Amino acid sequence: MVVVPASASQLSGRRPRKGRIQALVIDRQQLFLAALGRLLAEPPISAEVRSASQSDRALELTRNIRLDLVCCELHSEPLSGTEVVRVLAEERPQLPVILLADDGDVSHFAGALASSVAGLFTKNADPGEFRVGVSAVLCGHRAIGSAVIGPLLARYAAPGPKEWQLPDNRLSPTELEILTMIGRAESIRAIAAIRGVSNKTVRNHLARIYRKLELHGRTEAMLWATRMGLTES
Repeated sequence: MVVVPASASQLSGRRPRKGRIQALVIDRQQLFLAALGRLLAEPPISAEVRSASQSDRALELTRNIRLDLVCCELHSEPLSGTEVVRVLAEERPQLPVILLADDGDVSHFAGALASSVAGLFTKNADPGEFRVGVSAVLCGHRAIGSAVIGPLLARYAAPGPKEWQLPDNRLSPTELEILTMIGRAESIRAIAAIRGVSNKTVRNHLARIYRKLELHGRTEAMLWATRMGLTES
């Protein structure tokens, strides 16, 4: 499992939780709902768990009750898991969402990496690993299960000489600096403050970086920057 730490500025804006953790699980399969609910209810998480088989009904719940965590299957209906992440990012940006997928659907997580999703795991993830991941997410970090991160890391394991040349010819000095800060887990807000620009300007730079380097989001960009040694300079 890989945990992508939140920046200090992201953690400083979090409100302390009060009382027992409140979790919502969204899945079409009743047996999986029950199994995941039991797992979350057990120590050390000890959550009070609600469940929903339909994602639209689940979103209504998120608008009416206090929640600390949402676990949603990737192929939920009528709104997909990635759509649930998008809606909650707009309506409740402090509410973390963990997406879950079957082994054969891990490749569909690539697009989710570019979203605000807090965790990515397969449904048959090791229970111990999943508990650690949930704990990390509840602390404000991002967690990616080993079965998910494996294929992603394989992309960088044996790079060809052309693929891993320093991107000086492809990225502008500004883009290279922003990529370095992303590799150091700085938030968009922090990067904008450091450079004296708007959050939108930073996002525009990031979009160009992703396009030029053929990356799918911040997690891949962090791995790229680390692999290239940018974070050590």
